[in-house]
Amino acid sequence: MTNTTRPGKPFAVVSLVLLCATLFAFPNLALSGEDSVTPYGDNSAVGKYATVNNIEMYYEIYGEGEPMVLIHGSGQSIAAMKHQIAFFASKYQVIVVDSRAHGKSGLGEGPLNYRQMASDMAALLSHIGVKKTRLVGWSDGGIIGLLLAIEHPQAVAKLATMGANLQPDTSAIYPWAVEWVADQSQQIDQMLATGDTTQNWALLKQHFYLLREQPNISLKELGTISVPVLVMAGDRDIIREEHTLKIYQNLQKAHLAIFPGETHFTPETNPALFNTTVDKFMSQPFTRPNSSDML
Repeated sequence: MTNTTRPGKPFAVVSLVLLCATLFAFPNLALSGEDSVTPYGDNSAVGKYATVNNIEMYYEIYGEGEPMVLIHGSGQSIAAMKHQIAFFASKYQVIVVDSRAHGKSGLGEGPLNYRQMASDMAALLSHIGVKKTRLVGWSDGGIIGLLLAIEHPQAVAKLATMGANLQPDTSAIYPWAVEWVADQSQQIDQMLATGDTTQNWALLKQHFYLLREQPNISLKELGTISVPVLVMAGDRDIIREEHTLKIYQNLQKAHLAIFPGETHFTPETNPALFNTTVDKFMSQPFTRPNSSDML
């Protein structure tokens, strides 16, 4: 779950997923994918729009090779994946997208929902001419990735998710985070009622509706995913550890990585750890060895 605005902090929009974005320095620039020059998310040299599902969807492509799609979290944009773009573009053709109602992509009609956003991604891939891709999704991007693998399985070769959830309630998310979303939703309604124009409160209402009411992915649906999935979270995540474990246990082919001493923000705060973990999974054949075989 993610968002970029926190009305209670002088209308500064703060993401639950990317709260610390751009505030950290990393000593290992090669592994972290640090790139302070390229204007990811606002790069006129490579940025393009595609008309998909009645919206204009913005995307950028970097590197060459087999395709890899990166999907950011709620309230964020392409720029949130800067450490991953810089790292993986040396190995893959990286396709990074502003999801519906985020960054430069349009909202369209009706309330936001993750299934529509997954459909958008599938339509964009078809537009670009990508038949099958590796996919990396952070938080809400991971939710979109799971739904893409469920509803458009032909489009996904491998999937890596970080901090994804199947439900929006306290069975999946720690109570403090659920309460935070509810509190922010109330404050957004108050700002709309007063006619305040310091933020796009109508859009923020859509983002927080998404966090508050979705996703709703059943274990039966999850079990239909046949491609290899890397399920990741921090041991101090927003998502409950037992919920992350449940996702892993109900997938046909999965690896589990719980990062010690890490939070929901690992792709930003420790990109070297995150990138190398994803890279190993994506570059090697999927295997699931048993300890009993070693005895």
